[in-house]
Amino acid sequence: MKQLFIFVAFFLFVPGVFADSQSKPNIVMILADDLGFADVGFNGSKDIKTPNIDSLAASGVRFTSFYAQPMCTPTRAAFLTGRYPIRYGLQSFVITPGQHYGLPVDERTIAQALKEVGYKTYALGKWHLGHSDKAYWPQNRGFDYFYGSTIGNVDYFTKERAGVIDWQRNGKQLKEEGYFTDLITKDVVRIIEQSSDNQPFFIYMAHLAVHSPYQAPQNYIDQYQHIPDEHRRIYAAMTAAMDDSVGEVVAALDRKGLRDNTLVLFLSDNGGIAEFDATLAKARGEKPSPANNSPFRGSKASLYEGAVRSASAINWPGRIKPGVVSESVHVVDLLPTLVGLAGGEIQTDKPIDGKDIWPVITQGKVSPHQNILINAELHRGAVLQGKWKLIKYATLPSSVELYDLADDPAEKNNVAEQHSEKVQELEMILNEYAEQATGSLYLKEYMPFIIYDTKNAQMVYDGDEDSGQPDEKPNLPNQD
Repeated sequence: MKQLFIFVAFFLFVPGVFADSQSKPNIVMILADDLGFADVGFNGSKDIKTPNIDSLAASGVRFTSFYAQPMCTPTRAAFLTGRYPIRYGLQSFVITPGQHYGLPVDERTIAQALKEVGYKTYALGKWHLGHSDKAYWPQNRGFDYFYGSTIGNVDYFTKERAGVIDWQRNGKQLKEEGYFTDLITKDVVRIIEQSSDNQPFFIYMAHLAVHSPYQAPQNYIDQYQHIPDEHRRIYAAMTAAMDDSVGEVVAALDRKGLRDNTLVLFLSDNGGIAEFDATLAKARGEKPSPANNSPFRGSKASLYEGAVRSASAINWPGRIKPGVVSESVHVVDLLPTLVGLAGGEIQTDKPIDGKDIWPVITQGKVSPHQNILINAELHRGAVLQGKWKLIKYATLPSSVELYDLADDPAEKNNVAEQHSEKVQELEMILNEYAEQATGSLYLKEYMPFIIYDTKNAQMVYDGDEDSGQPDEKPNLPNQD
């Protein structure tokens, strides 16, 4: 096995046209949860209407090949750090309520980088990067303000999970009536209205919608009575409520006179829950899945395009011309791109996987990536290089799949046998990423006696290995 690569890098983004506080752009990042690729109008939705999101895409740039991670926690971590989740143990599954780990505290976030150059930083909605220790909370990761839920998903109305309310403002636990989407929207609008002209802001608005539990106000459900399946109907209503939220946020920017100096991003953390395998379908009672990831194959949690191509757009009046970006980019790219625009610096001895994609967005340049890691886990992995995508499964029977995404974006035809040299090339790239990986914190939590030693490529048994996590035990009770 090759020796683990050691990266020592210093990343410096020299301040340019945004060097002074008056010209630094405000940044509003709106993250949807489990939104199907085809469930927005700009990607062809027929039965769900998203006029406000579509307006952002129409007057800005929409991405056709924007990659995220397959699930919630890993994508959030990748966005905040600019680093693939393999590097700090968040590559597998998500942080569940009974678990004690989180985004390692030595990881530097985009909020910290922006705060250092004068930004007021806000996080609202779903955090999902650690709840058991306050050290993991947004307030201790570079955000000046947090309003929302720290665990993965709660009841949209009661904010409860297994009988425990998880809803706070800056650490103060709250019991509030109201729909999750409406509450965070009102707070974002308030923040914009009360913002200072002399200080730029970064708002990270992470919706719970359209993640389960499938709940929506009745007035939104009534708009979709023509959809026969109940899950799809409520999912559509949740999407409509989120779309109205986007409209309210943009309207607040307009009223405040900030729209022309505010960059707005919209994206989903992964694809929607579409077609799972037969076993999971049976577990659901054969109920249809609510999302539509067409034209792509797969669902959230898989390695197929339906899981990792994000419905996404970026908008900044006067700075970004309307258009389409078909180049492959990744959520890790947002940190270096946004920090660069803000005139910030990233100084680290850790590898930054993200690239500055501003020239791709504004000048039509090609993607700066030689390859993009989809994921590398103990039992599976996938990597993208140009039009080629390799998926490898280590579980028995092991298998290798190769797809030409230019000719076959739906991944219907496995051409691994016809292109053995390309398979070997991409396997080598995937293996190199795997060698750089840190053991999964999810697996360590559930199976502390098994740790994967990436340096020596073997399974070792040691439940006491230091993970670099805080020692304090959870503040929330085990809710599994």
